[in-house]
Amino acid sequence: MTPLEIQEVLARIAPRGTWCSLRWVENHNENLTIRDDMLLPPSATTDRGAMITVVSGEGQGMSATSDLSVGGLYQAARVALDWAQAVNDRGVVDFSKAPRPMKSGTWNHSILQPWEDVNPAELIDRLRSACLSMGGDERIVQRVASLSRSKTETTLVTTDGVIIEQSHDRLIPWLQVLASDGSDVQSKSNGGRSDAQLGGIEVLDQIGFDQLGHGIREDAIETLLAPVCPNGVMDAVIGPAQMVLQVHESIGHALELDRILGDERNYAGTSFVKDSDLGSLRWGPEILDVVIDPGVDGEVCSTGFDDEGLEAEKVSLIDKGLLVRGIGGSLSAQRLDNPEAAMAVTRACSWNRPPIDRMANLNVEPGDTSMSELIGGIENGIWLDVNSSWSIDDRRWKFQFGVEDARLIENGELTTRVKDAGYRSTTIPFWNSLDAVGDRDTWQVRGTPNCGKGEPNQMVFVGHAMPACRFRGLEVFGREG
Repeated sequence: MTPLEIQEVLARIAPRGTWCSLRWVENHNENLTIRDDMLLPPSATTDRGAMITVVSGEGQGMSATSDLSVGGLYQAARVALDWAQAVNDRGVVDFSKAPRPMKSGTWNHSILQPWEDVNPAELIDRLRSACLSMGGDERIVQRVASLSRSKTETTLVTTDGVIIEQSHDRLIPWLQVLASDGSDVQSKSNGGRSDAQLGGIEVLDQIGFDQLGHGIREDAIETLLAPVCPNGVMDAVIGPAQMVLQVHESIGHALELDRILGDERNYAGTSFVKDSDLGSLRWGPEILDVVIDPGVDGEVCSTGFDDEGLEAEKVSLIDKGLLVRGIGGSLSAQRLDNPEAAMAVTRACSWNRPPIDRMANLNVEPGDTSMSELIGGIENGIWLDVNSSWSIDDRRWKFQFGVEDARLIENGELTTRVKDAGYRSTTIPFWNSLDAVGDRDTWQVRGTPNCGKGEPNQMVFVGHAMPACRFRGLEVFGREG
């Protein structure tokens, strides 16, 4: 259906005397994978459906359906109405006062080389070449080259006459090798699942995909032969790929308003952050600026609106080290009795899930310190990049992360590669040990396809654009640490 046709259907099925919205979603997912030079079965799926939301009195009900006939949508609207009436006067929120989308719009992004315009055989050949380039050494025991595409088209219409159309086309390139000498195994990849981008096949050229394989193989062998990372407290430069995970886990999830309000405590946990901390908690030094930015070219959560129709704009979460806002949409802001706290971050993974507070493009703004200055400012320390393991408590306070790529820093220079490196700390002391933020030359636009949250679970993309950063006095450990 066209957006106007969807709106006409909503006008026919909306229960009388209610406010109603219909979110129509089509997901297209494809994957091509070469493992050890063999093509695995390609996959392609298409999934479409709609979520109906009805507000009646103070209650809200939702119902999803894959039956997109007028009759199917009508039945879903009646189920949503039943729920809205059942919870009327019984909820913690008066949905009749909840903010509603008021602006129509269309949003899409640049695609230079659409997936559909490229012969699958050409993509398979590129993957096969990449996989082959990671071989040639008997210590390489597994090689994987993979390319996934995820396209989501969404139309949101309301009984107020709002129509919002959006399209997001995402590419996820993946290269990984496992190296073993019989007693040890080391893994190397192209960024620890953080190379997702908005765009078409041109993304492969932008990241130099065809040239990555040889370097990944060499890094894997070098790491296999390297000494284990020493234990101790030392200064560290954390690279952009590892900063993705660091910010995601210790800032992003900690600042989600629904988590702060307790919604996730039964599943993903709570947060050490309290709503009273907003505007007062010193998160880090004045050089730390963290934002939600929906306008970064190529970043996976760039968008025009969230899934509830709130228009997206750049907002500051941590301004010069001070926590100023949490990550939450209109509903969470209403629950905090602070409508101005709302931002366009309410998203659903598909048509059969309700929108909830999610990270979007959660970025650290670049500073003014070059990479050579970051490293040159350390006498005895370590370089840490590309996540390999993570563990953090359910309050987002105490964490321990491992990395694929670690090198000692001695007298201001990168020296010996070490393996099995990890580091641990607690969130606020860690961020207050930050003493330099890398400049725009160190800043990388990255993204992850697999952030999970919610009951029932919702897996979504999250964008992170990160500079390299330097931290003082970090507890670092190796295999036995």
